[in-house]
Amino acid sequence: MGWLLQAVAGMLVAVVLWIILSRQGKEYALVLSIGACCLIILVAFRFLEPVLDLLRQLQALGNLQPEWLSIMLKAVGIGLIVEIGSLICADAGNGALSKTMQILGSVAILWLSIPLMNSLIQLIQQILGEV
Repeated sequence: MGWLLQAVAGMLVAVVLWIILSRQGKEYALVLSIGACCLIILVAFRFLEPVLDLLRQLQALGNLQPEWLSIMLKAVGIGLIVEIGSLICADAGNGALSKTMQILGSVAILWLSIPLMNSLIQLIQQILGEV
């Protein structure tokens, strides 16, 4: 848990540096912001290992297809990446690009979930066929 406190302290230092740099030039502050986000993402990956293990156990217990878990994890990844990118665009002062990036992420997740929707349709057809 010590690395979490270190990460939070690092973020606070980054915020103070961002405030100082934003007065001198927004470009440097933006680069600092992007770098800090990348470092925080690396710290966040430490939390994912136990979560992935739990999801694998649930997959085995529920006899779920491995592709479903993969699709769900990719959707979460897309959502997180798009959110961070959108926030960086908003910090840079480009709200339109920020909103467009969010739309792109939503569409990408919908596209990614097509196999899940097809499986759901087949399951519904099977249930209705048995009734």
